[in-house]
Amino acid sequence: MASSLPSYFTHLPLPSLSTSHSGEKRVDDDESRVPIHIVTVASQLPVEFLEPSPQSQLVIGFDCEGVDLCRHGTLCVMQLAFRDAVYLVDAIEGGEELIKACKPALESNYITKVIHDCKRDSEALYFQFGIKLNNVVDTQIAYSLIEEQEGRKRLPDDYISFVGLLADTRYCGTVRRRISYLEKEEVRVLLRQDPMFWTYRPLSEQMVRAAADDVRFLLFIYHQMMEKLNEQSLWYLAVRGALYCRCFCVNSNDYADWPSLPPIPDKLKVDGNGPEEEILSVLDVPPGKMGRVIGKKGATILSIKDSCNAEILIGGAKGPPDKVFIMGPVKQVRKAEAMLRGRILDM
Repeated sequence: MASSLPSYFTHLPLPSLSTSHSGEKRVDDDESRVPIHIVTVASQLPVEFLEPSPQSQLVIGFDCEGVDLCRHGTLCVMQLAFRDAVYLVDAIEGGEELIKACKPALESNYITKVIHDCKRDSEALYFQFGIKLNNVVDTQIAYSLIEEQEGRKRLPDDYISFVGLLADTRYCGTVRRRISYLEKEEVRVLLRQDPMFWTYRPLSEQMVRAAADDVRFLLFIYHQMMEKLNEQSLWYLAVRGALYCRCFCVNSNDYADWPSLPPIPDKLKVDGNGPEEEILSVLDVPPGKMGRVIGKKGATILSIKDSCNAEILIGGAKGPPDKVFIMGPVKQVRKAEAMLRGRILDM
């Protein structure tokens, strides 16, 4: 574990159970001042993280920072939020040896990684370090499930941003405990001006604060969301998180070396009316045909999304540029595949 005295501290909102006047349990928001450790060697990390076990299961906040983070970009910092500390794992100083020391934890079923939109982080870890990110709770997915569960339907491309989630008092507590958005905007401006921002060393105070801010609320948000999700939504959260992790990690063996997807729980299979199995399908698009798939100003792919209860993603600028990724219930995925193939063949 980190032995040197930390130079930085932050406030970590923590859930605490209390009892209301009616006798009901509720989650309140409390804050704990915790150290921020900059990690350059694996021995500075907690043993229970480096050596996952069923006897010491953990829930941690997780995020990555880098340059053009994807299979081709550069992973620079990996942030881990525990209840008593935030660890900034410095991939630039610690190198491949340090990140690979985290592989057992990142692949473990005994450590839950709470993250907002895991797709590109997972892609970078897989292609750069051979790490198959596993057992995530993706707060972007959880937010959409809660909205649907409570009767609010979202548009096909309406994904909650992390800043948007932090601004929602249902998940982040009181206004006075929220992030300084001005500081986050300053970092965004710096990233636009200099994409190499996260590569510079030593880490500046602004870099440390920005990195810690991206994980220090995740444990509190996690507990708030888990209180709201019903049994079926919890299964969707698990299986869609696993599919998100695989999404851009295209390989030649159809993900056979990845952990198996969470099965549908028996208690949800009631009279044959349980949820349908969910899958990921990767559709190859011939050269010069992606424009047909997307359509003018995205009209074609949006129309297909409206027609199918499935999530459809393209690699975009970060790639892969010749593939479409479809996630959702089997029948809806097959329907989307047929519509997309029709557009590809349409002369």
